[in-house]
Amino acid sequence: MAKATAVIPPDEVERRLKAELPKWRLEDGWIRRTYKTQSWKSTLMVINTVGHLAEAAWHHPDITASYAWVEVRLMSHDAKGITDRDFSLAKKIEDVVQWQPGADEATGLEGTPQGDQRFAYVKYD
Repeated sequence: MAKATAVIPPDEVERRLKAELPKWRLEDGWIRRTYKTQSWKSTLMVINTVGHLAEAAWHHPDITASYAWVEVRLMSHDAKGITDRDFSLAKKIEDVVQWQPGADEATGLEGTPQGDQRFAYVKYD
């Protein structure tokens, strides 16, 4: 089992969020991010993505969801505060959920079709 890391003071958390994760915020002792989605289907896809990353990292967020949004909250329960583990997982979640291929990528992945609600997914920032 991993040792608890040091709790980061709130002013340092705020500074790091601004620099490293500008869409995340510190509120009530958690770092939080709300992802807007297009439908229940995409909400569930985001939840499952976060769940997979959290389980692989063995660091589990709290998640709240509705039809068209998902809120992810991170805090290291064992340390009773925000630690580097929270920042690491938040960055991985952000990278994966906000990733979108483009037509200019050499991989040939073109991304979700735009303009057709049948294929609507995350509302990217």
